[in-house]
Amino acid sequence: MFIKKPFFSRFQRFEKKPLIRANEQIRAFEVQVIDEEGKNLGVMETAKAIDLAKKRELDLVEISSKTNPPICKIIDKGKYQYLQEKKEKKQRSKQKKGELKEIQIGFTTSEHDLKIKAQQLEKFLKAGSKVRISIKLKGRERSFGDLAKEKLEKFLSLIVVEYRREEEIKKNPSGMGLTICPGKPKNQ
Repeated sequence: MFIKKPFFSRFQRFEKKPLIRANEQIRAFEVQVIDEEGKNLGVMETAKAIDLAKKRELDLVEISSKTNPPICKIIDKGKYQYLQEKKEKKQRSKQKKGELKEIQIGFTTSEHDLKIKAQQLEKFLKAGSKVRISIKLKGRERSFGDLAKEKLEKFLSLIVVEYRREEEIKKNPSGMGLTICPGKPKNQ
């Protein structure tokens, strides 16, 4: 009997961690060596640098492979890996994720409801998120595309906060929509 496996198990995504070369993994013949206190020891052969690191009971870790000769530091490999992960985690926490929020309005949505949705949209823009505004058209409403466009323009006129249109009003299968983001308009 054939048993179908779940879809997601075949396409698992694994994070590729950068390879940290240490000791014998370093490919260069000569390296620029920095000791554990941060003092520059100068350019020396890789084999001599590895011997020096082993005498101090530490590892020779490649910090920058892009320079010529590569820069290596005498440090414990585990400690260096921990410091790198800590630095990456700090950078990820500072990075702002641009969320995409969506506000839907109907063809027959009243003026008061539009004002309330405009206030909600202003909160999203002040938080720094992009906002997708869409108007849903059902049945016969689809034949009144020009009126729907006017409704969207009227809704945009209710927004007090400065915003920039990322795209103009476009038709989609369920109606019309556009995306806006915080910032000054391009025409100013």
